Amino acid sequence: MNVIEAEGLHKSFRIPSVRRETVREHFFAAFRPRSFERLTVLDGVSLTVRRGETLGIMGRNGSGKSTLLKILCGIYAPDAGRVTLNATITPILELGVGWNPELDAIDNILLIGTAMGMSLSEARAATAAILEFAGLERFARLELKHYSSGMAARLAYAVAFHAVREVLVLDEVFAVGDAGFRQRCERRYRELVAAGHTAILVSHYPEIVRSMCDRALLIDGGRVVCEGSTADVAAAYLERVGAAADPPA
Repeated sequence: MNVIEAEGLHKSFRIPSVRRETVREHFFAAFRPRSFERLTVLDGVSLTVRRGETLGIMGRNGSGKSTLLKILCGIYAPDAGRVTLNATITPILELGVGWNPELDAIDNILLIGTAMGMSLSEARAATAAILEFAGLERFARLELKHYSSGMAARLAYAVAFHAVREVLVLDEVFAVGDAGFRQRCERRYRELVAAGHTAILVSHYPEIVRSMCDRALLIDGGRVVCEGSTADVAAAYLERVGAAADPPA
């Protein structure tokens, strides 16, 4: 059974040709029409994901990968095309949105955990495990405004990995944190896949896609240009970027 079906997805953004940053620029340009150019990000992308399958998505920066994920997760609406979902999705994309910097880590776990679909009792029960996963037990009562960006990212990923519903969508998750944290993320990912969860994983690293996905597709210029085995897609990606890509050490 397909849990995700996307057909003919198109997405463009309007970009102003002239930037107005100062009050003076806005004042003198107030009565002049502002011109825009249209940037096409997705140009007819279609895909299906079966229940329990792990799909890797590769592509150069700016190819449309992140926009595709945001459409699949319901963050963006496509200009054309359709998405059919037959399962609930947990996106691990731009994490940290919704944090309250004035609250400590524990209160933020309860806040974001419930926003991601956990009950309050589930979030409370998982708090110790989330802090341990993130390696932040010592900083549980520290307000998030005092966290480094790396600490905040680890906490966000730890919450998301414990709030997983049926489908897990990850954007470069294995490039965050130190080696120990990435290993914990990898173990958790493999546990979820072994338990039958479906996963979509975006990565620039061929070895990650080859070892963690059942099949893959390559996006370039907003189109799917290659789809099939992870080995074939990784090879096509490396041919396009013209250089080897190794996972972070």
